Amino acid sequence: MKIDQKLSYVIIAAIIIAGISVIYLIISPIPGERFTEFYILGPDSKAGDYPTNLTTGESGKLIIGIVNHEKTPTSYQVVVRLNEIILKNETINLKNDEKKEITLSFQMNQSGNGQKLEFFLYKLPNTLNPYRQLDLLINVT
Repeated sequence: MKIDQKLSYVIIAAIIIAGISVIYLIISPIPGERFTEFYILGPDSKAGDYPTNLTTGESGKLIIGIVNHEKTPTSYQVVVRLNEIILKNETINLKNDEKKEITLSFQMNQSGNGQKLEFFLYKLPNTLNPYRQLDLLINVT
């Protein structure tokens, strides 16, 4: 057999192997990252203008956002605490890539700087360790 003929067989085999590899990658793609978005927005649905400076008795408004990218329907529990007092405790079920935004209104009843508004997201059934956590410090005069 000539060298040209052997080289032709090697090239044909390489093309067949490459074709099979491409078909395999198309049929079974590598799964993407699994995660959940958890965020808070100000009253105008923007990431800013949070009600961080209020007066006693004044109300604040925020939007809590959750987006499921877990590649499967997922159940969550959202817990919001202000100075260790629970303001919201809600269970939410989201399909993959589904988004939920919750409006939260709260009232500041005591003055003081650095009051902590805490947002906890639990991925059920785990209710012991938060999956995500956000904090907002509020100054009240």
